[in-house]
Amino acid sequence: MNASRTVIAVLNGPNLNLLGERDPEVYGTATLTEIEKLCLETADRLGFDVDFRQTNHEGVLIDAIHEVRRTAAGVVINAAALSHTSVSVRDALAVVDGPVVEVHLSNIHRREAFRHHSFVAEVADGIVTGCGARGYAMAVEHVAHLAAEEATA
Repeated sequence: MNASRTVIAVLNGPNLNLLGERDPEVYGTATLTEIEKLCLETADRLGFDVDFRQTNHEGVLIDAIHEVRRTAAGVVINAAALSHTSVSVRDALAVVDGPVVEVHLSNIHRREAFRHHSFVAEVADGIVTGCGARGYAMAVEHVAHLAAEEATA
């Protein structure tokens, strides 16, 4: 890792802008703004900055992945429903230079069968699922750890 790669990209997919309102019994009560703050605090403690984004559009998410794939130390991604449907998101993540950690607020394996498979998981270096908003902090910590390992390898 070169010295300019001090940013962890945290990318969020469809409907996550509605966190705190949408199905709080499934996704919790934390808003996306609160999750962003948690990511910023976690990354700062570890010596990283955060590029935090959310989109409801698959192509915009893919463009964001392309944009950070060589510049970010790593990527935390909650592709939301696109995790289960998008080969294009999977393929974009496959060419990210740094580590990729997938995160889901809910435990996707305790939900509907169609949520059990994630295309993102096929190219992720780690997966955090079912830990609520705290899972984002765990994912940021893991990306930072993997990026540091890459830097010393």
